Amino acid sequence: MLSAVFPYICMADMLQAKQKETPVKYLIPLAIALSTTTAYADILNVVNVAPDTYAIVGPLDQRSPENLGNNATFGLVVTDDGAVLMDPGGSYKGAEMLHQVIKRITDQPVKYVIDTGGQDHRWMGNGYWQEQGAQVIASNDAEADHKDRASMQLTGLSVLIGEDMLAGTEPAYADITFDTDYTLELGGVTLQLHHEGAAHTPGDSTVWLAGRSTLFTGDIVYVERILGIGPQSNTLEWVASFEALAALNPEHIVPGHGNPVDLATATRDTYDYLINIRTKMADYIEDGGEIIDSVKIDQSAFSYLKNFEGLAGRNAQEVFTQMEWE
Repeated sequence: MLSAVFPYICMADMLQAKQKETPVKYLIPLAIALSTTTAYADILNVVNVAPDTYAIVGPLDQRSPENLGNNATFGLVVTDDGAVLMDPGGSYKGAEMLHQVIKRITDQPVKYVIDTGGQDHRWMGNGYWQEQGAQVIASNDAEADHKDRASMQLTGLSVLIGEDMLAGTEPAYADITFDTDYTLELGGVTLQLHHEGAAHTPGDSTVWLAGRSTLFTGDIVYVERILGIGPQSNTLEWVASFEALAALNPEHIVPGHGNPVDLATATRDTYDYLINIRTKMADYIEDGGEIIDSVKIDQSAFSYLKNFEGLAGRNAQEVFTQMEWE
């Protein structure tokens, strides 16, 4: 039932939120109390990846009143003429939280925000940053996805972070859109945006800083936690999207979830998982398997990833549904 009401959020994720020992209603006062940059820093961990290049790492757990929808990894590039933020935060207040953390990194204003995909933490904070004078950039496919799923995402967020924490959050769309490629120049720094195709969401994009050998991948790459494969995902194109970013041979990868890693680790936790589940599922379908038992395909090699128990079976059923019609 929950997955039907909130199709953009994994049913297992919703159940995890419901199964916490501390009810959400008791966590709301705690979230309201998180008004200092020190408290925000406890939720968002800053990692210096390369000169003037940062990952802002949120928790791997579900959206909550404490993290204000910021259960993801964000990116920041600082130049002499301003900063560029990869992904705005999962709500208006989540964007404010990000801003407080950014102020501890630099005095430069955020001039541009790049929405790397279609999940709420990739765009629901846009309005806050536009109020600060930033311009938002997204692929055309991402913007279409934002418009398609905005109402569902707001409904899901109202449950997971609470109506009070959602206050101020309204759909706000990109100022600049592109089809497959866009080059942003700021303060002598070149950022190359590329949308290969669908992956976790239809409009996922990467941001490449060749001079710093750093790639911001958004939700094309997960590390430390298992991928979330949902109705909005396309695992066939996801494989191709990963192969395109791997061809850049980046020294540093800032993923959509988890800490910055090298290409080998990103490959292990994301690409290898995709290849495994698709290969096993192809064999299962070829043998005449049905969707109900598709959850039994062997994914045990990836049981080290967080949320494996909750999501592996759901991922299998979604991949079965997709591959039936490929």
